[in-house]
Amino acid sequence: MKFKKGDIITTYGQIERNVYFMNHGIVEMTIKSYMSEKIIDFFFETEMFCGLTSFLTQLPTDVQIVALMDCEMEMIKYEDLMKAYAVSLDANKFGRTITEQGYIRKSDREKDLLTKTAEERYAEMFRTRSRYISNIPVNKIAKYLGIHPESLSRIRNKINS
Repeated sequence: MKFKKGDIITTYGQIERNVYFMNHGIVEMTIKSYMSEKIIDFFFETEMFCGLTSFLTQLPTDVQIVALMDCEMEMIKYEDLMKAYAVSLDANKFGRTITEQGYIRKSDREKDLLTKTAEERYAEMFRTRSRYISNIPVNKIAKYLGIHPESLSRIRNKINS
């Protein structure tokens, strides 16, 4: 599948019927907060993503996934995956792996938010995802880190000096 920059892949309240594998591009996952929208995560090439809670429960999602640039990805439908689970040990292993990766990613993010400063989280993001950062608007990176864009500018200047 192909999505253009700005396309909504999964919208709030939709039941997630697909899991995606990113061949090329970047997407953001957001959630509505009391007064604003928060960025939960970004997903890049070779990563799998979806509104996982909705995908697993087949209930409406509380997240939205949007393409931050033109994207090309593979898609597996919920129904097809369930049929494969019924007949294939490999499909079951695949599903377990997706779920484990999603849990570990979420757990790591939660630990980082509780134990690291915004500067440490940005430095880690820069270290592991530097080739992608230039494709993500600064205000979105700041929102992901939970800081104001001005604070991110100070952090970037400090790291670059």
